[in-house]
Amino acid sequence: MNAPVNPSPSLVLATDLDGTFLGGSDEQRADLYASLAAREDAMLIFVTGRDIDFIAELIETPGMPRPHYVIGDIGTSIFDGVSLTPWEEFEVPIKQAWGDAGARVRAMLAEEPGLAIQNTPFRYRVSYDYDPARLSPESAAKVEAAGFDCIVSAGRFFDVLPKGVNKGTTLARLVQTLGLDPAAVLAAGDTMNDLAMLASGFNAVAVGNSEEPLMRALDGVPTVYHSPHPGAAGIADAIRHFELTGEHA
Repeated sequence: MNAPVNPSPSLVLATDLDGTFLGGSDEQRADLYASLAAREDAMLIFVTGRDIDFIAELIETPGMPRPHYVIGDIGTSIFDGVSLTPWEEFEVPIKQAWGDAGARVRAMLAEEPGLAIQNTPFRYRVSYDYDPARLSPESAAKVEAAGFDCIVSAGRFFDVLPKGVNKGTTLARLVQTLGLDPAAVLAAGDTMNDLAMLASGFNAVAVGNSEEPLMRALDGVPTVYHSPHPGAAGIADAIRHFELTGEHA
């Protein structure tokens, strides 16, 4: 695994992609990306539900910063940002928690109403699109009873994860493993699959376009800043709010 460019960054931006790092206007995104590119004291971590093929295409976009690390698949995978290869040693506990359960989960939910399997071959999760009008609360209950975690988010995604594995737990373990300063971390997100990350005790921002269930779930969490600005502008706002601009480093 490659060492970070700066082993002691004064900003560790751990950000969701859709609606967050990729949210806001073209100008807002360009401003944030340029400001990050200009900083030698910043580390960028993508923390996303997306798979690595999407990331590989994304970083070819002109002006898109390249992350130092990618926590993918809602916390069930981690990749080096340079080579985009899995950090296999880090993933061992995730793999053990999953236990090759994909086929069992798919069989268990095969007849559940309103669920449509996603065709992407995730390694340590099973994911569905769901129809809000047809989804039964019993589907999530069945998942939990079988010893897995279930996250319903963005009004369309139903994800089955290994017990105790999510964006928050994987980010916390990465911060500890790399020896990063927890006070330098800023977690950013906008949907319920970001909840564990935003509520994990790091500096965090729910950007202005966050879904209502996330806003309710984070109500009263003292480490979370609710920015009025959407997407990338909300991240930039939070960097100023938490005084992580580097100007006083």
